[in-house]
Amino acid sequence: MFITPRVHIDDEDIRLEFIRASGPGGQNVNKVATAVRLRVRLDAIRGLDEDGMARLEALAGKRLTVDGELIIRAEAHRTQEANRRAALERFAHMVAQAAVRPKARRATKPTRASKERRLASKARQSRLKSLRQGTGD
Repeated sequence: MFITPRVHIDDEDIRLEFIRASGPGGQNVNKVATAVRLRVRLDAIRGLDEDGMARLEALAGKRLTVDGELIIRAEAHRTQEANRRAALERFAHMVAQAAVRPKARRATKPTRASKERRLASKARQSRLKSLRQGTGD
């Protein structure tokens, strides 16, 4: 499965488990295993550098196990196939998001107008506070 032109994972490394979904749905939810649990070991993902892997671990959060396995659960749809597609799409989106290197922030200085606005605001606040002070009688 190709996620980006450089990042891919073998289909054998993606494990899908079909389980019963929770929540309302009556008889269908009680007898049909429509929910999907997708399991992938992070070290099976090819083409993702160390920084990208760190970003993926941060994105995964609590969905990452101690063994380095990512678990994605999908149960929003009524059919097993739709949930399978949803889980794979969420996984691909997460990996693609981690593959993108964030742009470095360039430091800028405040503009003259913003400095003047800030100083005017401070002066206005100062005048307001001085008006509140009593004469001390």
